[in-house]
Amino acid sequence: MRRLVPAFTLAATAAGLSVLAWAEYVNRRASYRALGDSAAPEGIEAVVVLGYRDRGPKANFVNRYRVRVGLRSRSPRARDSVLVLCGGSVGGDIPEAELMARYARESRGYTGRILLDTTSTTTQQNIENAIALVEDADAIKVVSNPPHAAVGREHLWSLRPDLAARLARGADYRFGEAPLLKVAAAVIAGRYHARRRAAHR
Repeated sequence: MRRLVPAFTLAATAAGLSVLAWAEYVNRRASYRALGDSAAPEGIEAVVVLGYRDRGPKANFVNRYRVRVGLRSRSPRARDSVLVLCGGSVGGDIPEAELMARYARESRGYTGRILLDTTSTTTQQNIENAIALVEDADAIKVVSNPPHAAVGREHLWSLRPDLAARLARGADYRFGEAPLLKVAAAVIAGRYHARRRAAHR
């Protein structure tokens, strides 16, 4: 029996590491998916941050993480940069976009421009409502957890290929960062793509 315990521990550890490695692969790959080819990094830049269900009254862990990703995705070469925060009142009384804006200002010290979409309730609506806010941008970065951001970029391609051609890669993937979020994002992405494949059969 004593010999079985170390074997079980080794097997569980190996399985856990395999899951983490798989999630790293899925997230890294997603961070390169559905990008454009004509973004101008030295022009006007819009960083679109997709929201997550939030009860408030302060931004939750996921939305705080996404705001940090959005802030670090801003290019120092951009002539002008605007943070576009998306999300309505899905989980609470205060729109996700407002909670994220408050966190960016009060906790991260961001003093740049912010535009808000405070009515969307789905990822698709995040993108649809952001279109009017990013039309003047030379480079557009859609950020979240990488698989989620890729879904957003794909939706922009289906709606406005002219704008999608300006999609640039954000800084939403870092090796070893937020491993549990990566696993959750990879699982959700897998289910999403499975549903899409089933719908097109």
